Amino acid sequence: MHQGDDGSHRDGLSRRSFLTLGLGAAAATLVTNPLEAAVRAMPERGLHLYNTHTGEYLKTVYWAQGRYMPKSLMQVNKFLRDHRSGDVHQIDPRLLDVMVAVHKKFGAKGAIHIISGYRSPHTNSLLASNSDGVAHNSLHMTGKAVDIRIPGQSVKIVGKAAKVLKAGGVGTYPSSNFVHIDTGKVRYW
Repeated sequence: MHQGDDGSHRDGLSRRSFLTLGLGAAAATLVTNPLEAAVRAMPERGLHLYNTHTGEYLKTVYWAQGRYMPKSLMQVNKFLRDHRSGDVHQIDPRLLDVMVAVHKKFGAKGAIHIISGYRSPHTNSLLASNSDGVAHNSLHMTGKAVDIRIPGQSVKIVGKAAKVLKAGGVGTYPSSNFVHIDTGKVRYW
Protein backbone atom coordinates (compact mmCIF):
# COMPACT_ATOMS: atom_id res chain seq x y z
CA MET A 1 0.00 0.00 0.00
CA HIS A 2 1.20 3.49 -0.74
CA GLN A 3 0.82 6.33 1.67
CA GLY A 4 0.12 9.89 0.76
CA ASP A 5 1.82 12.83 2.45
CA ASP A 6 -1.09 13.11 4.89
CA GLY A 7 -0.68 9.49 6.13
CA SER A 8 -3.67 8.26 4.16
CA HIS A 9 -3.70 5.08 2.15
CA ARG A 10 -4.83 4.96 -1.45
CA ASP A 11 -8.34 4.17 -0.30
CA GLY A 12 -8.45 7.48 1.54
CA LEU A 13 -8.29 6.12 5.13
CA SER A 14 -5.56 7.30 7.47
CA ARG A 15 -4.04 4.77 9.85
CA ARG A 16 -5.74 6.54 12.73
CA SER A 17 -9.16 6.33 11.02
CA PHE A 18 -8.57 2.69 10.18
CA LEU A 19 -7.65 1.85 13.79
CA THR A 20 -10.60 3.85 15.12
CA LEU A 21 -12.99 1.93 12.88
CA GLY A 22 -11.45 -1.37 13.96
CA LEU A 23 -11.73 -0.54 17.65
CA GLY A 24 -15.31 0.63 17.17
CA ALA A 25 -16.22 -2.65 15.47
CA ALA A 26 -14.57 -4.66 18.25
CA ALA A 27 -16.40 -2.66 20.93
CA ALA A 28 -19.73 -3.21 19.15
CA THR A 29 -19.29 -6.97 19.44
CA LEU A 30 -18.76 -6.63 23.19
CA VAL A 31 -21.99 -4.70 23.76
CA THR A 32 -24.66 -6.99 25.17
CA ASN A 33 -28.24 -6.52 26.15
CA PRO A 34 -28.96 -5.96 29.86
CA LEU A 35 -30.31 -9.49 30.41
CA GLU A 36 -27.19 -11.12 28.95
CA ALA A 37 -25.00 -8.86 31.05
CA ALA A 38 -26.97 -9.76 34.20
CA VAL A 39 -26.68 -13.54 33.75
CA ARG A 40 -23.29 -13.83 32.02
CA ALA A 41 -21.30 -13.62 35.26
CA MET A 42 -23.32 -16.40 36.94
CA PRO A 43 -21.43 -19.72 36.89
CA GLU A 44 -24.78 -21.40 37.63
CA ARG A 45 -28.35 -20.24 37.24
CA GLY A 46 -30.84 -21.68 39.63
CA LEU A 47 -34.40 -21.02 40.68
CA HIS A 48 -36.23 -21.38 43.96
CA LEU A 49 -39.96 -21.33 43.18
CA TYR A 50 -43.23 -21.68 45.09
CA ASN A 51 -46.49 -22.31 43.23
CA THR A 52 -49.26 -20.43 45.04
CA HIS A 53 -51.98 -22.68 43.58
CA THR A 54 -50.48 -26.13 44.11
CA GLY A 55 -48.38 -25.45 47.22
CA GLU A 56 -45.35 -27.04 45.52
CA TYR A 57 -41.76 -25.86 45.84
CA LEU A 58 -38.96 -26.36 43.31
CA LYS A 59 -35.30 -25.59 43.81
CA THR A 60 -33.15 -26.42 40.79
CA VAL A 61 -30.06 -25.37 38.86
CA TYR A 62 -31.16 -25.15 35.22
CA TRP A 63 -27.95 -23.74 33.68
CA ALA A 64 -24.41 -24.88 34.51
CA GLN A 65 -21.11 -25.58 32.77
CA GLY A 66 -22.08 -23.16 30.00
CA ARG A 67 -25.36 -24.81 29.02
CA TYR A 68 -28.98 -25.34 29.95
CA MET A 69 -29.62 -28.60 31.81
CA PRO A 70 -32.36 -30.63 30.02
CA LYS A 71 -33.49 -32.58 33.10
CA SER A 72 -33.87 -29.39 35.13
CA LEU A 73 -35.73 -27.67 32.29
CA MET A 74 -38.19 -30.57 32.26
CA GLN A 75 -38.71 -30.12 36.03
CA VAL A 76 -39.40 -26.42 35.49
CA ASN A 77 -41.82 -27.19 32.64
CA LYS A 78 -43.78 -29.51 34.92
CA PHE A 79 -43.68 -27.07 37.82
CA LEU A 80 -44.99 -24.18 35.69
CA ARG A 81 -47.77 -26.35 34.19
CA ASP A 82 -51.35 -25.17 33.84
CA HIS A 83 -52.53 -25.91 37.39
CA ARG A 84 -56.15 -26.09 36.22
CA SER A 85 -55.73 -28.70 33.47
CA GLY A 86 -52.37 -30.26 34.36
CA ASP A 87 -51.09 -29.56 30.82
CA VAL A 88 -47.31 -29.20 30.60
CA HIS A 89 -45.60 -27.04 27.98
CA GLN A 90 -41.98 -26.14 27.24
CA ILE A 91 -41.02 -22.91 29.00
CA ASP A 92 -38.70 -20.45 27.24
CA PRO A 93 -35.31 -20.71 29.03
CA ARG A 94 -34.85 -16.94 28.56
CA LEU A 95 -37.90 -16.46 30.79
CA LEU A 96 -36.05 -18.37 33.51
CA ASP A 97 -33.03 -16.11 32.98
CA VAL A 98 -35.25 -13.06 33.48
CA MET A 99 -36.65 -14.47 36.72
CA VAL A 100 -33.14 -15.29 37.99
CA ALA A 101 -31.84 -11.81 37.14
CA VAL A 102 -34.80 -10.10 38.84
CA HIS A 103 -34.54 -12.34 41.91
CA LYS A 104 -30.79 -11.68 42.15
CA LYS A 105 -31.48 -7.93 42.39
CA PHE A 106 -33.21 -8.66 45.71
CA GLY A 107 -30.55 -11.00 47.05
CA ALA A 108 -32.23 -14.17 45.73
CA LYS A 109 -33.54 -14.93 49.21
CA GLY A 110 -36.58 -17.16 49.58
CA ALA A 111 -38.75 -18.44 46.78
CA ILE A 112 -40.26 -16.57 43.85
CA HIS A 113 -44.01 -17.03 44.12
CA ILE A 114 -45.59 -18.21 40.88
CA ILE A 115 -49.11 -16.95 40.29
CA SER A 116 -49.39 -18.20 36.72
CA GLY A 117 -47.01 -19.98 34.36
CA TYR A 118 -48.15 -21.91 31.31
CA ARG A 119 -51.83 -21.67 30.42
CA SER A 120 -53.53 -24.04 28.02
CA PRO A 121 -55.62 -22.33 25.31
CA HIS A 122 -58.78 -23.56 27.08
CA THR A 123 -57.70 -22.09 30.44
CA ASN A 124 -56.63 -18.83 28.85
CA SER A 125 -59.96 -18.52 27.01
CA LEU A 126 -61.85 -19.16 30.26
CA LEU A 127 -59.80 -16.51 32.10
CA ALA A 128 -60.08 -14.00 29.23
CA SER A 129 -63.87 -14.34 29.19
CA ASN A 130 -63.97 -13.43 32.89
CA SER A 131 -61.41 -10.62 32.96
CA ASP A 132 -60.34 -7.66 30.84
CA GLY A 133 -56.77 -8.16 32.10
CA VAL A 134 -56.19 -11.46 30.26
CA ALA A 135 -55.07 -11.26 26.63
CA HIS A 136 -56.76 -13.64 24.19
CA ASN A 137 -53.37 -14.29 22.53
CA SER A 138 -51.43 -14.43 25.81
CA LEU A 139 -47.77 -15.45 25.79
CA HIS A 140 -48.65 -17.71 28.74
CA MET A 141 -50.00 -20.13 26.09
CA THR A 142 -46.57 -20.43 24.45
CA GLY A 143 -44.51 -20.80 27.64
CA LYS A 144 -43.10 -17.29 27.29
CA ALA A 145 -44.83 -15.58 30.22
CA VAL A 146 -45.08 -15.89 33.98
CA ASP A 147 -46.84 -13.92 36.70
CA ILE A 148 -44.77 -13.63 39.87
CA ARG A 149 -44.40 -11.97 43.22
CA ILE A 150 -41.33 -11.73 45.39
CA PRO A 151 -42.31 -11.67 49.06
CA GLY A 152 -41.16 -8.54 50.83
CA GLN A 153 -40.85 -6.55 47.58
CA SER A 154 -43.46 -4.24 46.14
CA VAL A 155 -44.94 -4.92 42.71
CA LYS A 156 -43.62 -1.53 41.58
CA ILE A 157 -40.02 -2.35 42.59
CA VAL A 158 -40.11 -5.87 41.08
CA GLY A 159 -41.58 -4.44 37.88
CA LYS A 160 -38.85 -1.81 37.72
CA ALA A 161 -36.14 -4.48 38.14
CA ALA A 162 -37.67 -6.48 35.27
CA LYS A 163 -37.98 -3.42 33.01
CA VAL A 164 -34.27 -2.62 33.37
CA LEU A 165 -33.46 -5.96 31.70
CA LYS A 166 -35.30 -4.99 28.50
CA ALA A 167 -36.01 -8.68 27.86
CA GLY A 168 -39.70 -8.47 26.97
CA GLY A 169 -43.00 -7.30 28.35
CA VAL A 170 -43.54 -6.25 31.96
CA GLY A 171 -46.94 -5.55 33.44
CA THR A 172 -47.50 -4.49 37.04
CA TYR A 173 -50.74 -5.36 38.80
CA PRO A 174 -50.63 -3.74 42.26
CA SER A 175 -54.24 -4.55 43.15
CA SER A 176 -53.62 -8.25 42.44
CA ASN A 177 -50.07 -8.12 43.87
CA PHE A 178 -48.12 -9.62 40.97
CA VAL A 179 -45.85 -8.73 38.07
CA HIS A 180 -46.27 -10.20 34.60
CA ILE A 181 -42.97 -10.92 32.83
CA ASP A 182 -42.66 -12.25 29.28
CA THR A 183 -40.06 -12.72 26.56
CA GLY A 184 -42.10 -11.13 23.79
CA LYS A 185 -41.61 -7.60 22.49
CA VAL A 186 -40.31 -5.02 24.96
CA ARG A 187 -43.36 -3.13 26.26
CA TYR A 188 -44.69 -1.98 29.63
CA TRP A 189 -48.09 -1.50 31.18
